[in-house]
Amino acid sequence: EFTGYRQTTYTQYPLFWILVVAVGLWLVGFLTYIIVSIRIRAYERRRENDAKIITQTMKTFAGMIDAKDPYTKGHSARVSQYAQELGRRMGMSKEEIRNLGYIGLMHDCGKIGVPDNVLTKPAKLSPEERKVIEEHTTRGGYVLENFTAIEGIRDGALYHHERYDGKGYPKGLKGADIPLCARIICVADAYDAMNSDRCYRPRIPREKIVKELDDNAGKQFDPDVVGH
Repeated sequence: EFTGYRQTTYTQYPLFWILVVAVGLWLVGFLTYIIVSIRIRAYERRRENDAKIITQTMKTFAGMIDAKDPYTKGHSARVSQYAQELGRRMGMSKEEIRNLGYIGLMHDCGKIGVPDNVLTKPAKLSPEERKVIEEHTTRGGYVLENFTAIEGIRDGALYHHERYDGKGYPKGLKGADIPLCARIICVADAYDAMNSDRCYRPRIPREKIVKELDDNAGKQFDPDVVGH
């Protein structure tokens, strides 16, 4: 009497190879995920560090500009904060809000070339002095002409004194022809100017500021921006 046994190996079963391939793919995917995650974290760290450097550089430069007039100390930083808050209320993306912060910091960079005696004059400006002040927008646009890394930063400096009704400067742009970032900076800039002591007048009460913004919506200011 003979008793036989059929000997088989795992490799003879198709399911074995299916499992081998599945495990191999899983390992490859897992290793790829780890590598990509490490690179993403490293990229994010570099990006955060770059953003910190940009912000600190701009704040330093803005501080130099604001220091020309003791009454406007911190003005650019506050405009930056107000602009970002308006961006948040208007439902903008994180990147757009971050860019508004940069634009706010640099919106008055053209004032670096305005003489101190004109910038801090407590009395009414002459037509010639007014023209010198107004030139800070075109000068700021020139300074930032080749700064293309941050979208809208030149527009903010160049057009933040345009009026919604077309009676502003330097180009006399009207309504939606004015870049949105400049319309936002216009409101933020005006709010901080009215909310601060100046060499020619004290701070305006908040109720009057709000009324001034509402009364000039559609004239000096974009009504949609003021509404937020």
